[in-house]
Amino acid sequence: MPNLDLPILVVDDAKFSSMVVGRTLRKAGYRDVRIVNNASAALELMEQRPVSVLIADWLMPEMDGLQLTDQVRQQDEQNNHYTYVILLTARESIEALSEAFDRGVDDFIYKSDMTKQLIPRIFAADRMADRQNTLLRANALLVENNRELEATNIIDLETGLGNSRYGRDRLAKVLRHAESRGGACAYVLCGIRNWQELKRKHSPAVMSELAVGIARRLTTLVRPIDSLCRVGDNQYALIAHFPNSDHCTTAAFRRVFDGINHKALKTTAGYISVEAGMVLCKADAEHGTPSVQDVERTAVQGLVDAYETRRFTETAPEMATEA
Repeated sequence: MPNLDLPILVVDDAKFSSMVVGRTLRKAGYRDVRIVNNASAALELMEQRPVSVLIADWLMPEMDGLQLTDQVRQQDEQNNHYTYVILLTARESIEALSEAFDRGVDDFIYKSDMTKQLIPRIFAADRMADRQNTLLRANALLVENNRELEATNIIDLETGLGNSRYGRDRLAKVLRHAESRGGACAYVLCGIRNWQELKRKHSPAVMSELAVGIARRLTTLVRPIDSLCRVGDNQYALIAHFPNSDHCTTAAFRRVFDGINHKALKTTAGYISVEAGMVLCKADAEHGTPSVQDVERTAVQGLVDAYETRRFTETAPEMATEA
């Protein structure tokens, strides 16, 4: 059954022609038919309320049917909508029609046979416009759902580790735990010093294998009770709590440092060695509880020093002071 509420807009500077089109559509039962006599007025109406089918004369003053189609496609892109464009024409050359299709026109109706062709073409236009707009709405919904998932996602999809969002949440909890129960919070930041150099040598697929390999290696080296996450392209963070603050030292994580630096990782491009820099940022309640941002900032600064010295360094959070 035809959709008789299909929104249709007719644009033709010749009043007789537009009257014939309008009368034919209304006689067929279509109720939502608007008629204007120039392209500018058509664009204004479509901006106010989109239509499913636009029927326009090819040859019009100021803005012809092809130029109008260009403008309609821009509007459609902005409004996430699809308008089925039909041009009325007396031109039958293959070159002219090919140009029109390239410009985004969907169909033609020859003026010499307009009354016979119009309604069947409208039936087809209705189906196509409905299908396209259904797909656009579904795609918009998928995009919105993906945005919501990304906003709440705590997993690094490449390695399966927690991501930076997860890391900040865990760090905040361990800082609060150390503040209320005593002991120390350890935030160990591990960065791959030669990552950019490796990216220049190897394909993205190999670099992905390497990232996964590093994640797996780190997982085998940390305690089950500790939290491991990927906080950047080439950075991993280990978050742990020590009941005794004196035990929270670089020595407690030496096996992690050595395990990454002293044994190459297997990939399809062969074994690849990475140069890891590591810094331990230690916080305990005796010296005040820093914020998550304080710890992260201090750790990043310490990692720069670790890269330069090629040593596993230790630092304490520098807490920001309010002005």
